[in-house]
Amino acid sequence: MPSSIVVHSGGRSPRWLSEPVVELEHAPGHVSRSPRSPPSTVAHVRLQEWVGALSERNFKLFFIGRITSQIGNGMAPVAIAFAVLEHGNASDLGFVSAAGGAPVVILLLVGGVIADRYSRRVVMLGSDTLRMLAEVGLGAWILLAHPPLWGFMALAALVGSGSAIFWPALQGLVPEVVSKDKLQQANALMSLAGSISGIIGPAIAGLIIAVANPGWAVLIDGLTYLASVLSLYLISIAFRPRASTGSFVLELRQGWSEFWSRTWLWVIVLEFSIVNVLESAPTYVLGPVIAKRSLGGAPAWGAVLAVGGLGAIAGGIVMLRWRTRRPLRVATIASFTFALPMFALAVREPLWVLGASFFLSSAGSAFFGTLWSTTMQREIPQQLLSRLTSYDMFGSLVFLPIGMALVGPVSNLIGERTTLVWSSVLLIVLVGATLLVPSVWRLPAESPRVGQVDVTLGAPSPPTTAPR
Repeated sequence: MPSSIVVHSGGRSPRWLSEPVVELEHAPGHVSRSPRSPPSTVAHVRLQEWVGALSERNFKLFFIGRITSQIGNGMAPVAIAFAVLEHGNASDLGFVSAAGGAPVVILLLVGGVIADRYSRRVVMLGSDTLRMLAEVGLGAWILLAHPPLWGFMALAALVGSGSAIFWPALQGLVPEVVSKDKLQQANALMSLAGSISGIIGPAIAGLIIAVANPGWAVLIDGLTYLASVLSLYLISIAFRPRASTGSFVLELRQGWSEFWSRTWLWVIVLEFSIVNVLESAPTYVLGPVIAKRSLGGAPAWGAVLAVGGLGAIAGGIVMLRWRTRRPLRVATIASFTFALPMFALAVREPLWVLGASFFLSSAGSAFFGTLWSTTMQREIPQQLLSRLTSYDMFGSLVFLPIGMALVGPVSNLIGERTTLVWSSVLLIVLVGATLLVPSVWRLPAESPRVGQVDVTLGAPSPPTTAPR
């Protein structure tokens, strides 16, 4: 999904930039040492080349809070699923999942307007506080007395509502907490955090559930939001309130107009509204069924997903240093890999081949996500970024529930293998068609924005290369 999302907010420059003992050659990444340069200094420079964004106080605080809360997010689906299934069935679990997902789709556009109108840091503080209270409340309820179905659904809806407001603000806050030249590295680190958390969180939840009540895992998930709340509270950024351009509906319409005016943006969002149906629904609905029947069951499927997590980590590591002059071209080419797991499932390849396909697909997803977020943050003015992010996420997710509901009946009608093969073929055709769009193929990493209209003042801004 696009948005798997520039103002230089005054982050501190790394100390080594002012140290005269290290000479940086013109070749990118090349470092030579003078006789006075201690090995530790060169090692420090090398480290900065990989994770220099973490030397900036604001981003460091933000990153610590995010990776901690994301570990909790990885625990939640496992813990809540087993808590529901203790006294319920698959249908109950489906209702709880729907209750959590529906507010996300419904409120995303609202969240975009709110995050563009008010301080994104404060908006995220409120959202994480709401999610923390909901998860802590649900965990305590599970430990004290098993909640009824409506209780699970109500608290899941609160968490989903908080997420819908949080995500558009998140995309807009990143450029405010890291300097412009480290923006891609910051997005790669965020992608890595999500990938690592996606492996650690479920493993911790599984261990807790094996020895204790799943309510403990839900409770711990809720408490991890506290780290995010504290980190957001400690971040120091100046909020400059913009003049309101009108009513909520007017700002929503303005966001749509700006979204539609960028061909590269709406084309890729349209692409992913279909890609998510073609890839996510067949892979994650039919995949477990095939694994249970012919690949070794849940342990085998879990191992495949873990290998996919390793692929996402590998892709994130590459994106810490690698740069491209045509980010959307590379990102779109990387999305061809999304077809690999479906082909492997369709032809019933050995487990190691299926694992390799998930590794490559997840690495491609990390490539896409990092380049997409960085491109949006660089190309879209700060006062529009959260609204356009909400349109991005809404468009990318809007058809996915339908795809999840239809893939089972379709596979019963035409067969699992046919469903997987045709989904793969259509995905490849769709990605190829996207590459034919000139603005996707040609958009540079740093495109000039001459004569850009300032949506707050309604007047053209002069040509500039200053941070935006």
